[in-house]
Amino acid sequence: MMGDQEIDLNMLAKVRNRIYDACKEGRVVEAFTLLWSVNKVARDAVLNECIDISSEQKVTPLIIAARHGQFEVAQLLLENFNVNIEKAGRVKFDHFIIDGATALWCAAGAGFYSIVKLLIENGADPNQATTNNSTPLRAACFEGRLEVVRYLVEHNADLTIANRYMNTCLMISSYKGHLDVVSYLLEKGADPNLRAHCGATALHFCAENGHIDVLKLLLKHNALLVENYNRMDPLILAATCAQEEVVLYLTSQQKCTNQQRIDALELLGASFANDRDNYDVNKCYFYLEKAMIERFSDPIRPIRKILCPPMAAYNDHVESRTMQDLQDIKRNADALHMEALVIRERILGTENTEVPYPIIFRGAVFADMNKFDRCIKLWRHALELRQYKTSAAKDLLRFAQVFAQMVFLKYRLDSFNIEHILKHAIIELRLDMERYHSSAEDRELHLEIYQSNIHTCLYLLIIWLVTDPTNDSLEERCRLVYQFLKLNPKLKNGYTPLHMAVDGTTSVCDFHVNDVVSFPHAGLTMLLIDCGADINSLDNEQNTPLHIIVRYTNPVDDFDTIHCIIMTLIQKAAHLDSRNAEGKIPMACATTGVAEVILRTNNKIFLKCLAAKVIQEYKIPYKNVIPANLEDFVRMH
Repeated sequence: MMGDQEIDLNMLAKVRNRIYDACKEGRVVEAFTLLWSVNKVARDAVLNECIDISSEQKVTPLIIAARHGQFEVAQLLLENFNVNIEKAGRVKFDHFIIDGATALWCAAGAGFYSIVKLLIENGADPNQATTNNSTPLRAACFEGRLEVVRYLVEHNADLTIANRYMNTCLMISSYKGHLDVVSYLLEKGADPNLRAHCGATALHFCAENGHIDVLKLLLKHNALLVENYNRMDPLILAATCAQEEVVLYLTSQQKCTNQQRIDALELLGASFANDRDNYDVNKCYFYLEKAMIERFSDPIRPIRKILCPPMAAYNDHVESRTMQDLQDIKRNADALHMEALVIRERILGTENTEVPYPIIFRGAVFADMNKFDRCIKLWRHALELRQYKTSAAKDLLRFAQVFAQMVFLKYRLDSFNIEHILKHAIIELRLDMERYHSSAEDRELHLEIYQSNIHTCLYLLIIWLVTDPTNDSLEERCRLVYQFLKLNPKLKNGYTPLHMAVDGTTSVCDFHVNDVVSFPHAGLTMLLIDCGADINSLDNEQNTPLHIIVRYTNPVDDFDTIHCIIMTLIQKAAHLDSRNAEGKIPMACATTGVAEVILRTNNKIFLKCLAAKVIQEYKIPYKNVIPANLEDFVRMH
């Protein structure tokens, strides 16, 4: 009997894809025939085990049928087979990967009312949530499926359940601008004043996207104009997002004070000056002028600005204090751009995480114009504003990209700029590890960011080597590399920076960076070794850097590089007899004759290595017998 089941399972593996295709495409008879062609054990397995149908999706037949609206297939499966209706898989919706999605979640999100009804009638839990605590009701609200929303609520879906970020169904409907869904949820008692983790309410979410009708409806239902945890109320948020209609409506309300109106108008104008999607320098000036008129509407008691000191990042621009000051820069686009950045920082404050985005945008515009000095000043300021508040990984990579662009175009790049950013990168690595250890939920994300920052550090070091061939800044460079290595940075596969430096497959950003940076890199290898990198460090497969470099498959074109790296490792006492997890020494890993010749002609075995090999070969007990620091040495042989 057991043998028959095994044969059935093997046969099922061959027809499994046909079963999934039939369920996806609605071929009911074919799905039925294929499922009945195997025994019950195999059939139950394929019906209730999630199978990878792509690199991003893992589903059961019921989930895939629900996702693609195949009502008859879903009905067939539920009525004729032992199907786990609550089995959760992984699906893709609008470029989002959803983990923990049930068939009901998929049907609700895709708007297949008849399948939602079928699943509920067959006992599906309307409140079964995904990994991120998104319910089927939330999925329907996100897509604006009013008919599905109404049905789910009528069948005990809980509209108060929020996702992991405390984002409610009302909030997501408001964010997407689904007026009919918002109206229904409010009728059913949804609270418009609940807060998400960021402190935002439904009003914030509709205001930032300019959904004026939703905003008016929420206000009618006693939604409050409160600040989120970034100290931004819906009016200020709308202004920073260039949502003109929302700003004009809210500033027209009696409760809006003169100062609130001025701040909102100035921020609105500032947003039009440095927003890629809403750039309009004329609107920028129009609203700045409107705000200035408001400031001096009472000539006896004008509302004057409290100015911030000039900053190099903003080209030492001094903000306009009078109408004449503003009129003087009306036709000066660069001055208006800087005016806008100064205004945003003054009103929102340096702690506000929204402040850096327009600074980065304006810096990118300067980079496109090859005005790299202006770009670097702005981006350095943005980095300093952002670091310690949120991840600065993208900022750091952005510097590597613009530095590489400058080198490639033969623009002067001062070493102190690279030095400054590398210091920030080392700080960021420390912060990455703190975030990793303090957040159990997002550890995988923090690990990815950490690895990205290790790569960026190597990019910066190579660019520094290229721009300073005479080693004028050698002392400071070595000091920073020493600090970098002291953090013991490693990738998930156990790679140290030295492994990465000698590996031709080390990834390189393809936006400008790859014009200057490549691996393996002899200069970086020598720098790391000179600054204390362990030449015999092991990755997860027990490979030393020497095991890695001898696998390089392009030795003819890069002969000087491979020869320099191998010779450097050997001269610094790399172990030629160190065995990896497969029991191979570097010579056995060599993939080309070039590497073999270099190793063979420089093969030096030390007495201590021979002793370690004898201990391993004859299985002589050594743990807790020899000094602890020698145990690893013996183990690697």
